[in-house]
Amino acid sequence: MSGTTQHAELALYDYNPYERRPKIEWPNGARMAFWVAPNIEFYELNPPLNPHRKPWPHPYPAVPGYSIRDYGNRVGHHRQMAVLDKYGVRGSISLSAALCEHHPEIIALCAERNWEFFSHGIYNTRYTYGLSEDQEREMIEDAMATIERAVGQRPAGYLAPALSHSNHTIDLFAEAGGLYTCDLFHDDQPTWVKTRSGKPFVSIPYSLELNDTIAYVVQKMEPRRYGEIIRRAFDQLYEEGAESGTVMCIPTHNYQVSCPHRLRAFEEALEYITGHSDVWVTTGREIAEYSLTHLKDQIGSNAEASA
Repeated sequence: MSGTTQHAELALYDYNPYERRPKIEWPNGARMAFWVAPNIEFYELNPPLNPHRKPWPHPYPAVPGYSIRDYGNRVGHHRQMAVLDKYGVRGSISLSAALCEHHPEIIALCAERNWEFFSHGIYNTRYTYGLSEDQEREMIEDAMATIERAVGQRPAGYLAPALSHSNHTIDLFAEAGGLYTCDLFHDDQPTWVKTRSGKPFVSIPYSLELNDTIAYVVQKMEPRRYGEIIRRAFDQLYEEGAESGTVMCIPTHNYQVSCPHRLRAFEEALEYITGHSDVWVTTGREIAEYSLTHLKDQIGSNAEASA
C-alpha cells in the first residue's frame, strides 16, 4: 500500500509531515501564536433526552453537575476575566449561544473587551449525535444568527457542543460562512481543511491536552501540575517556533480553572507565557484570517505543499 494513500476518515486534510513543511512566519516575527479559549457554556438542568448520550451522571435533578456550572457563570467567569485582563489576553469564547439570552451581562462584559465569540452550539446539553443533516444545519445557523444579533459579528469558528459532531459538521459550518474549526485536535500548526463547497477553511490547534476539564476531571491533576504542563508545552512549542511558527491554545472553563484553589496556577502560567516578547497573543479568528490570507501554501492548500 502506498504511503500516501488516505483513508476515507482522513480525507478532510492531507498528510503533511511536520519536518517537511514550508516555514510559517507570524506577524512581527513571533515564534508562536498564543490564544486562550474560555468555554462559556449553558447547561440545562433537564434537557431533552438524547439516546446517544446522557448529559448528567445523576438522576434528575442533577444538582451537583448543574450547580458547579452555574458557579462558573456567577463567580468563575469574573475571576478568569480579571486574570486575562491583567496579562493583556483577549479571550476567544467558545460560546453556548443560549448564553446570549440567559446571561447577556456576560456577553456585554466580553464585548466591551473586544473578545472573540465563536460558536459552541446552542446548549452544551444538546448534541449533534442523531441529528439529520438538515437538523444540524438548522442548529448551526440558529447559533450563528443568535451570536451575530448579540454582538454584531458572525462567528468565524466552531467547536461542536460537548465535542459532538457528525460527518457533515465541518461542511455545514463552512457553508454557513465559518472560517475555522477547533474539532480536529491533530496538529500544532494551522491546517487547510477540505470542504465540499470548496470554501477556504482551516483547522486551528485547540489542545485537549491543555484543556482544564481534561486535566482536572479526566486526568485528576493537581493545580500546580496543570500549571507545570502548560509551561512545558509552551517551552517546547516556543523552541520549535524559532524554526517555523507554532500555535498554542489553552482551552478553559470558568467552573474549572477559576475555582479559588486553581486560579493561581493558571495565572502563573499566563505570566510566564506573556513574559516572552516574541509571542503573538491573539485570538482564534485572527489566526484563521492570517492563515487563510498569508499562509495558504504553508498550511497545505497548495497540493505541492503536502506532496
